[in-house]
Amino acid sequence: MDAGPVTEGGQFGLDVDGGAHGPVVAVTGEIDLHSAPALRDRLAEIIDGEAAHVTVDLSDTTFLDSMALGVLLGAKKRLATSGGELDLVVSNPGIRRIFEITMLDSVFTIHSDRAAADTTGGR
Repeated sequence: MDAGPVTEGGQFGLDVDGGAHGPVVAVTGEIDLHSAPALRDRLAEIIDGEAAHVTVDLSDTTFLDSMALGVLLGAKKRLATSGGELDLVVSNPGIRRIFEITMLDSVFTIHSDRAAADTTGGR
């Protein structure tokens, strides 16, 4: 896992591996004002590498703020312009609630675990 900025609540990390339908970006720790740019840059690098489908696994994410939501929305929009898709894996009920409160659960395809994301491939 690539270590990133240390946030107030702990270490932020990114790990990228292959999934059934494209790259999977697993995020550990807090995605906030300090760490969101690292996620944005990594997603941009993957998208620029012509990935058509990207999954962001937030299973080990402990916190995300509006900056993180903006990064995810930006990546989704960027992929959509080329016909690509961005899916999320959200197993933490607290993190899932953030997507529900902001009504972003209707914007993103959200899976409860990585196996479900691999099985459906965004559908």
